[in-house]
Amino acid sequence: MRVYGVEPDGKFREYVPTPFQAEHEEAILEDWLEENPDGILEDSKVLIIGRQINTNLGSRIDLLALDRDGDVVAIELKRDRTPRDTLAQALEYASFAEQIDTNQLEAILQSYLNDESLTLAEYHRKYFDLAPDEAVAFNKDQRIVIVGQRVTSEVRQTASFLRSKGIRVTCVEFSFFQSNGGTNLLSQEIVVGGEPSRPQRVFSGSLPVITFEDFLGALDENGKAVFNQVLQFAQARAMPIHWGTKGFSLNVNLDGTHVAVLCCYPPTSVYKQSIYTTLMGRGGMSVKTAVPEDEIKRLWNKAEATGLFRPAGRELRCSIDRAFTDAEIRKILSWCEEVATTIGNHGLKE
Repeated sequence: MRVYGVEPDGKFREYVPTPFQAEHEEAILEDWLEENPDGILEDSKVLIIGRQINTNLGSRIDLLALDRDGDVVAIELKRDRTPRDTLAQALEYASFAEQIDTNQLEAILQSYLNDESLTLAEYHRKYFDLAPDEAVAFNKDQRIVIVGQRVTSEVRQTASFLRSKGIRVTCVEFSFFQSNGGTNLLSQEIVVGGEPSRPQRVFSGSLPVITFEDFLGALDENGKAVFNQVLQFAQARAMPIHWGTKGFSLNVNLDGTHVAVLCCYPPTSVYKQSIYTTLMGRGGMSVKTAVPEDEIKRLWNKAEATGLFRPAGRELRCSIDRAFTDAEIRKILSWCEEVATTIGNHGLKE
């Protein structure tokens, strides 16, 4: 297939097919698919939850994802053609993925996004914009995706056979083009697909951590007014800030162990521009501290009483979708102060 760009004067400029592997590492392809997950599956976009996942057999899954139904998707990338053993490798990954439970999937996502306060169910629901009555059970089934510059006939035939036996395999072929002006194009086509004992611990590489400047730059004026005061509050009280891939958490330091008080997100996050409590999450009060349940419930009720927080899964959410008054911001900071004091009074779990 020949690809052309149309110049302002109506003339065509041809984009020349270029061997992708000649100038690019496989990691570049991973980056591109991470940023553009809509074309990977034939029936849904995917939520990337991990990258370069170590399996129990010593191999690594290029990308690990979830589909809308919560099924695990193992993605194998090849810069060039797909060798004959590609499917055997992908089946090995699927056999490993089948053993991963929901808690491990959540840990992979937290490691990947560098945010231990995330909950898998809530993040998945937000990402796919699921209705409140849509229930998802994670990892009921596993899917395989093979992406290559040329998917060989052997791999296509075997993948089609596996699909006929109920194993969901998708093969995606891509072409890379360059113009004389330096513009790059990437086309992709789904060439197969379109027809309808657990590991001890699983590790994933992490996305880059957002910077203070990038975070503020992503906020609207309503968010800047709130988060600037939250960050000033933290600085005045020497409360550690942990920057994640999208936002940050405000923490209490207990002899070197940091306990999250709040998590704050910009508009570009799946959670939109908002603040989440961490009373019940992995990095927060109920998991790390000796604060009794009745105290946690009291703090929960007090947050709700501000009129700013609403239940969101296991936590409370404050949506910053309007201008907050100084009095409302003080309510949030006052609540943070009380949470920090309560954590300090009770200390860590023994």
